[in-house]
Amino acid sequence: MKKNNSEKKDSEKSEETPSSSKKKNFVTSKIIKDLSKNYWAISTIVLAVLLIASVLSGGLTGAAVVSPETAGQNVLDFAIGQGAVAELISTTDDGSLYEVILSITGEDGIPQEVPVYVTKDGQTLVPQPIPLTAQAEATTTPSTPEATEIPKSDNPTVGLYIWSYCPYGVTALEPFANVASLLGGDFKVFLYYAGHGDFEIQQNKIQACIQKLDKEKYWDYSKGFASDIYTKCSGDIECDLTESTKLMDSLGIDSTAVMSCVETSGEALTEADFNSAKEVGVTGSPSLVINGVKANVARTAEAYKSAICSAYNEAPATCEETLDSTAATTTGSC
Repeated sequence: MKKNNSEKKDSEKSEETPSSSKKKNFVTSKIIKDLSKNYWAISTIVLAVLLIASVLSGGLTGAAVVSPETAGQNVLDFAIGQGAVAELISTTDDGSLYEVILSITGEDGIPQEVPVYVTKDGQTLVPQPIPLTAQAEATTTPSTPEATEIPKSDNPTVGLYIWSYCPYGVTALEPFANVASLLGGDFKVFLYYAGHGDFEIQQNKIQACIQKLDKEKYWDYSKGFASDIYTKCSGDIECDLTESTKLMDSLGIDSTAVMSCVETSGEALTEADFNSAKEVGVTGSPSLVINGVKANVARTAEAYKSAICSAYNEAPATCEETLDSTAATTTGSC
């Protein structure tokens, strides 16, 4: 996984002819109408159309190499410009190309993580590179993957995997905390990566230690962090420490004990979270994992509750309560 600090994309665009504009508008409207609910409809249709539109608008240029962050932002901006409901999850260097993971939400409101590749000048999309050394003949029509079935248990194990300062992970904290408070049981937030800097490493350790020392009060802390500290302290390690301490004290959390844990156990706790993410195949923030299986659901309290309640052998009566089904929106990269 690569570090993904936000950078503004290059503002220069190729001039668009009336003919190419007409073609691009046609394919754009077509994809918006035809967008379906499954992964392959998103990955093979949406991104194929983005590739066509990219070429029609002059994407094949000999521009200089840009950073992974800039290339990823270019892809995100282009996808949004074509009508997709998209968020940037990560960008990594794949050798000759950058691999960009987008979260694209279909008409059913369920986000799907979609990998796409972009040339290192950040100008041309490549939905799926085909190695010339491949021995097997590629099929022309991809198969639809089987739906992932979440195994049931008496007391489901539920994990939300985030980077503490990932904007999309932050929007998942309050819905997840509300479900955890409602259902109780084996809920945990895994602070599995820090791609923004020392302030995020610090916050990851703080949240990991609060969960270790005062789990019940952590849910209020996580909501307070999302609403107050995240926007105020992003990029500022001193602000993060000061505001986190204030919030802990206001909630009756022993901030001295937490910071002692940060110094002595913080690294081990976050390393364990990172290893857990690798074990279950987490690649983006946020990822919801129920009984060891990733669940693709809308990022709302009601959607989280429904998915988790479906994993009980016998769902508790609290599963009948209706929670907020409004999804928060945000911008940024992680």
